Amino acid sequence: MTAPLALHPEVQEAIAAHRPVVALESTIITHGMPYPENVRTARAVEAEVRRAGAIPATIAVMDGRIRVGLEEAGIERLARAEHVMKLSRADLAVCLATGALGSTTVAATMIAARLAGIEVFATGGIGGVHRGADQSFDISADLQELAQTRVTVVSAGAKAILDLPKTLEVLETLGVPVIAVGQDELPAFWSRRSGLRAPLRLDAPEEIAAAHLMRARLGLPGGQLVANPIPAEAEIPLEEIEAVVARSIATAEAQGVAAKAVTPFLLDLIFDLTEGRSLTANTALVLANARLAAAIAKAIVAG
Repeated sequence: MTAPLALHPEVQEAIAAHRPVVALESTIITHGMPYPENVRTARAVEAEVRRAGAIPATIAVMDGRIRVGLEEAGIERLARAEHVMKLSRADLAVCLATGALGSTTVAATMIAARLAGIEVFATGGIGGVHRGADQSFDISADLQELAQTRVTVVSAGAKAILDLPKTLEVLETLGVPVIAVGQDELPAFWSRRSGLRAPLRLDAPEEIAAAHLMRARLGLPGGQLVANPIPAEAEIPLEEIEAVVARSIATAEAQGVAAKAVTPFLLDLIFDLTEGRSLTANTALVLANARLAAAIAKAIVAG
């Protein structure tokens, strides 16, 4: 049985011709940013991928199909819609079977990219082990997905609202390569620093592409997590953002926010507490990740 994929003609042609394609998630449109900033950012990220020499493929579930590559109207529909399902591995099939509208998280985007034959995916930050997970057991499905789905994921590290040491430990246990780009320290989303040493470091997209191809030759399951530091001019220093994150988490706990509602709640509150600086930083890091992902995709097809 074939998967219900609907590839945009441009994406389909690029894959068939062995040209570089970069997958993009859609939760940044529905749950990551307010309207109309979400639409502007989605378009800007796609434009950045094109400028870097690759074809963008934003992924979402619409009308019973996994859409790989969206028209302008599709992005606008997602951006304006209410009650959009936030899809991970657990609910992707239900959304497709019921014909609901869904945006893809890191895990669901990886699944869709792999089905479509796309090897590189650019996002902002991955999910991971939430603070207090020893009580809540709140651990993102993104980590298991990285361990089993062969896609290279370019991020700015795990979201800084998470327990970064525990997230790194789980990734190590699952055998996921965590590669910092151009520095020895793991970046922490809005900040270039985390205080944690990265397990691996590579400095060039060609090196990352070579590692991706070697994993395939070895028959290893799973992908690579590429941790690309936010541009220096856009970062919020670790000491500053950590205080904001701690305050936001305390507020979420006091209000009983849980499960999938936690991340969007925290991001909205952090936006308010930083007077919009977190959104500016988020946009900058996503664009930087799109550029790097395109360079890696080009190196993969050349390899």
